[in-house]
Amino acid sequence: MADVPYFDAASSLPLHPVARQALAAALEDGWADPARPHREGRRARMLLDAARETAAEAVGCRPDELTFTSSGTRALHTGVAGALAGRARAGRRLVVSAVEHSAVLHAAGAHRDAGGEVTEVGVDRAGRVAPEAVAAALGDDTALVCVQSANHEVGTRQPVGAIASVCRAAGVPLLVDAAQSLAWGPVEDGWSLLAASAHKWGGPPGVGLLAVRKGVRFAPARPVDERESGRAAGFENIPAVVAAAASLRAVRETADAEAARLRTLVDRIRERVPELVPDVEVVGDPVRRLPHLVTFSCLYADGEALLYALDREGFAVSSGSSCTSSTLTPSHVLRAMGVLSEGNVRLSLPPGTAEEDVERFLAALPGAVASVRAALAPPAPAPARPSVVPDEREGAGDALTVDSLGKRCPIPVIELAKAIGRVPVGGVITVLSDDAAARLDIPAWCAMRGQEYGGESPHGDGPGTAYRVRRVS
Repeated sequence: MADVPYFDAASSLPLHPVARQALAAALEDGWADPARPHREGRRARMLLDAARETAAEAVGCRPDELTFTSSGTRALHTGVAGALAGRARAGRRLVVSAVEHSAVLHAAGAHRDAGGEVTEVGVDRAGRVAPEAVAAALGDDTALVCVQSANHEVGTRQPVGAIASVCRAAGVPLLVDAAQSLAWGPVEDGWSLLAASAHKWGGPPGVGLLAVRKGVRFAPARPVDERESGRAAGFENIPAVVAAAASLRAVRETADAEAARLRTLVDRIRERVPELVPDVEVVGDPVRRLPHLVTFSCLYADGEALLYALDREGFAVSSGSSCTSSTLTPSHVLRAMGVLSEGNVRLSLPPGTAEEDVERFLAALPGAVASVRAALAPPAPAPARPSVVPDEREGAGDALTVDSLGKRCPIPVIELAKAIGRVPVGGVITVLSDDAAARLDIPAWCAMRGQEYGGESPHGDGPGTAYRVRRVS
């Protein structure tokens, strides 16, 4: 790896050395049209067939069940659309979990826009989908269920085997997004369709995998192409496909040992971060999770500012915080889990991560968070529009109103934290906010600080929402 620690493996990895070697070799012999019967075409076909067999073995399917696509996103879109079209007579209901990758949610949105129905299954605070919840969402009109094998933001592994059993009993196919987990091992059996993306394991970008089990009704979107069973139009990128398959086999050979090593490092991060930084919530399942990924959120911190602060310290990390989003809405994954979204940091350690790099990160994190929190301390309220005022409504009693309208994450929570000491135990604070993240972060703050969240209601005097918090201690 580079001198600067790169802790964003869940987004993408640099080319694996085996992928680089395979790509160079395949550029020499894999340039011809594999559909042609001449010698050059046959040589290209042999490379393509060998890559398909290698990838199919890693996936756990037959070679003729596997299609190479132009990306993991394309694999998901094609898989969802093809399965829904193939089962149109059975119904038009698509069931997805609330924490699926945006590629699946976009496909679900397109299905809804075309007149189909979408049922979203919620998750618990660890991000886990309960098989019982999937069973409750199924109906006679269900055409497809989509559940990822492991979450891309918090690392929680889903009970794919149990969900597959539920789907099999109902006669409904299950599509699994295995982009984050395939490098670590095969997905639990029982799935009907599976999608993955090569750049997640060190293969070249622009290569995806779509596996469709024999017997699954599937109708590729028109116009169809004669290549890749009609499921991926256009000339195959044979050198990239060969590199993707070769690197997948290579990472699998060391996956168990590397997973054990990285899990130890991630366990250290999960344990140390709350000790080093106050007011932090580590999210995701602590046991049933990917070995290399950990996510935590920091109260009173702006996510984007925190990413830049860590980047200045030499660490490349990611975030699901609303503060880093152009839409200023919190991560749909964190929102579905009901956990804190502000100041969110995701670390996903690449293979080969050194222990000393993790220790360097742990040493740099407290200062980075402290600097961001210091910079974000809200200014004193202007006299013309105080941010904290007594609630003078009849019967309000010991109450205050915090006016955070027009202020973005994490300012509403910062102002709430500063105001809580101004009411006695039993007193109520009403926070006015038009920031989407407040709906998630204020209840999360109450849970972390031992205060009572009293719910929300429309702000009667103008835009935004009124959130009520009762002081308990």
